[in-house]
Amino acid sequence: MKKIGIVGGIAWPSTVDYYSGLCRRSEEWHRARNLPGTPSTPEMSIESLDLKKVFSYFGNDDDETSWAQFDDYHRTALKRLEASGAEFAIVASNTPHHRFAAIVRGVGIPVLSILDAVANESIRVGAREVLILGTAVTMRSVRFREAFAKVGIKARGPDDDTTQAITVEMISDLQRGRVEGAAERIASMVRTSFGEQLTGQPVVCLACTELPLAFPQQKTLPTFEYDGVLYINTTAVHINAAFDFAVKGE
Repeated sequence: MKKIGIVGGIAWPSTVDYYSGLCRRSEEWHRARNLPGTPSTPEMSIESLDLKKVFSYFGNDDDETSWAQFDDYHRTALKRLEASGAEFAIVASNTPHHRFAAIVRGVGIPVLSILDAVANESIRVGAREVLILGTAVTMRSVRFREAFAKVGIKARGPDDDTTQAITVEMISDLQRGRVEGAAERIASMVRTSFGEQLTGQPVVCLACTELPLAFPQQKTLPTFEYDGVLYINTTAVHINAAFDFAVKGE
């Protein structure tokens, strides 16, 4: 298997899920083939970033130069992973993918986009409309919407400012390990958003790697149903894409 580089720490609970998820996938792969001996696990290097710094480096989309520190902080971590011998890398967070093209510029190893992986998963489940829940940057991101539009899927964040604010507050709670009642709160927000701005049978994209922590029984599943709604777990989808690339190079 190829050595995997992970840019993590944003935030650390979901980074733990990335590490454990990749090891779990490897053990399952080993056992499914009835291979003898101790299951193999992928070699990994993790560059754990300071979440507070990441927040302080957020830029303004009207000023490209304002993102320079944010881009450089992530790019430098990727280059350290490259120097460590990682053969490809992932950024274990949705929000930096708003700046993906700028961040990976000059990095000499492949970096697997969470957006590409999630768009492919959306096609697989037959999604036509997607509600994006995540950080404020993610919910308003043109780049996120474009990634879905490329595969013929309409995607958008909640229109309501209150719903957006509640989502951001919930992410902060989940980063601190406060999971009680989070799944019910998400389901309530989703029902409100569906009724106000979407039609048909939309799919919810948990486009923040902390949001799946609200669903501890389903957090290892790429998609799952809760309260009659289909959710895409970006963490699990990204983990699967990374493992497949480590094994197959695809």
